[in-house]
Amino acid sequence: MPSIVVVGAGIIGTAIAHELQRRGQSVVLVDRSAPGEGASYGNMASIAITEFMPASRPGIWAQMPKWLIDPEGPVRVRPSYMPRLAPWFLRFLAASRPSQLRALEKAGAVLCARVHDDLEALLKETGLQDMLSAEGCLSVYSDEAEFHADRDHIEILDRFGFRYEILAGNSARDLEPALTTKIGKAVLLPGNRSISDPHKLVVALSERFQALGGHIEKGEVVGFEHGDGGVTAIRLKDGRRMEVGGVVLAAGAYTARLSSMLKEPIPLETERGYHTQIMAPGISMRHSMIWPARAFMVTPTAGGIRVGGTVEMAGLEAAPDYRRAKVLVKRAREALPELKVEQTSEWMGHRPALPDTVPVMGPSARRANVWYATGHGHLGLTYGATTARLMADLITGVNPPVDMKPYRVDRF
Repeated sequence: MPSIVVVGAGIIGTAIAHELQRRGQSVVLVDRSAPGEGASYGNMASIAITEFMPASRPGIWAQMPKWLIDPEGPVRVRPSYMPRLAPWFLRFLAASRPSQLRALEKAGAVLCARVHDDLEALLKETGLQDMLSAEGCLSVYSDEAEFHADRDHIEILDRFGFRYEILAGNSARDLEPALTTKIGKAVLLPGNRSISDPHKLVVALSERFQALGGHIEKGEVVGFEHGDGGVTAIRLKDGRRMEVGGVVLAAGAYTARLSSMLKEPIPLETERGYHTQIMAPGISMRHSMIWPARAFMVTPTAGGIRVGGTVEMAGLEAAPDYRRAKVLVKRAREALPELKVEQTSEWMGHRPALPDTVPVMGPSARRANVWYATGHGHLGLTYGATTARLMADLITGVNPPVDMKPYRVDRF
């Protein structure tokens, strides 16, 4: 019997492939690169269960104009890309209606409420428990004005019952002595733990998948063959053809190209994110840290300290602009004045961004044996194990434990 083919070997696709194989399915994982080489290679290693808020909320709109005109701002749209971005941006605007925001918040909160149970079960099954930190994340603010500007975040956490603790600046420095005295307030998010190395996690998970009998094929999908029951085969760029019993499209920001081949367009864009990995930082950190007003994050991961963030809308083909990474490091040194920038590497990756910030997870509306798992944005690592559980339920005919309607592909 033909296998289920999962296209995309990032954390989402690899976790789905592993879960399906664990449940007795015959699975092939296909990617043009090795497992974990895309966005999963350079994400900020955060299990960010409190960060499910829609990007279109009022607090973001209020800051967007100044961000867009600031050459070092946290959001940049390359002018040449603006015409292509316009349809996506109109949907982003539609997602800012108050009634819509409430529904989107709930859809994210439902997933985030499951994250730790699903993730810890996955790590236990695979023997990877040591990859999850015990520490949380500090959200830091220079003064009351910055804290007040982030009030919608706190209100959402209250509404859905996610834990946090408000700290004075000195209390935050007790937890992280490297913090500058310019930080006057912080919020400890104890559930926002981190992964010791997100790339190694995906690689290890792919190895567990193969140990269960799963197969990995390197190749780029360039077409589909169809029959009465749906997709019967995929075609690879090198000329190979693979018969399939079903297809899961989990190729991150590249999924839109694949869905368009199936005449099922998805309004999926890439939010290009940057990081600098610092292997000789001269300081130690236990917690990850985010400074909302400066729009960057710092995480101890991959044997050093990683500084990342920013959003650049420029499509899949434009060359990286590593000035973005350098701006983030400059801001990180405002928060961590003793940070040394030595033994560094810079990286850019493609986050798969949908205009309403809620992922697509579920069956195709056009093909009986095709499923989608994409658009997880900044929360791919966070949602990885939960997505695998829910998608495996759908594919194997088990009733998922949550209502999957908010995540359907034809909601736009």
